[in-house]
Amino acid sequence: MAMMQVADNRYSKPVLVAVNQTLSEQDGVDALRNHTLFRTLRDEDLDGLIQQSRRLRLGHHQLLYRQDMPAHHFFFVISGRLRLYRLDSSGIDRTLDSLAPGDCFAEVMIYADPPKYACYAEALKSSEVLMIPVKAYQDLLTKHPEYAQAALRHYAQRAVTRFHDLEIMTVQSARDRLVRYLIDLLPEGTHNGGEVELPLPKCLVASRLAMQPETFSRILADLKSSGLVRVNRSRLFIADPQRLMDLSL
Repeated sequence: MAMMQVADNRYSKPVLVAVNQTLSEQDGVDALRNHTLFRTLRDEDLDGLIQQSRRLRLGHHQLLYRQDMPAHHFFFVISGRLRLYRLDSSGIDRTLDSLAPGDCFAEVMIYADPPKYACYAEALKSSEVLMIPVKAYQDLLTKHPEYAQAALRHYAQRAVTRFHDLEIMTVQSARDRLVRYLIDLLPEGTHNGGEVELPLPKCLVASRLAMQPETFSRILADLKSSGLVRVNRSRLFIADPQRLMDLSL
C-alpha cells in the first residue's frame, strides 16, 4: 500500500510541460514516419496528425499516466527512457516493459472499450514524448481503411512478442529467464557476441523478470564466474551467445 501512495503522490505533482516546438527531422519525425503504425500514412495525413499532437517533457521519475486512468492519447518516445509497470493487490509494483526513443506505447487505446490505461508509465530520466490523440488516429482509420492494415500488422507483432514473453515468464526458470533476456538484448543477427546495456536499473530488470533482486544478482554473478558474461555496471559483454543459450536448453 505504501508503494501505491508513492505512485499517486508522484502523479499529483505537475507531470507534463508542453514544449512549444514542432517535431523536427532531427528529434523524431523520421523515426515516427518509419514506425509500423505510421509508415503507410500519406505525408499530409502524418503532418496533420502531428499538428494535433502535443510534445511533452517529463522529469526524472514523473508519471505520464496512472493505472485505470481514462485514456484519450497514445504516445511516441522522442527522447529519454520510460518504464511501464502495474501495482499488484499488495501495492508492489511489477515492471512490464522499458521504452526507448522510437517506441510507441498505449496504442492499444485505439481499440480499447472502455479506454483506460492498464498500467503506470514513468519517466526514468528526463524524457520527451509525443502525445497523440486516439480520436485523431481513429478518424484516419475511418477515412482511409487501408491504414488499418498497418495497425493490424503492428498488433499482430505485439501479440507474438507478448506470447513469447508469457512463455518465458511462466515456463522457464529464473536463470533461463535472465539468459533469454540477455540474449534478446543483443542486436538481431549477432552470433559472435557483443556488448549490451541493461535498459533498466538491475532492481527493475529483476522486477521485469519476476525475480527478487538478490536472485538476479546471484545468477548474474554465476554467469560472470563461469566466464559467460563480463559486467561493467549496466553494461555486459557476452562473448559466446550460443554457449549462453545452451544453458537454457
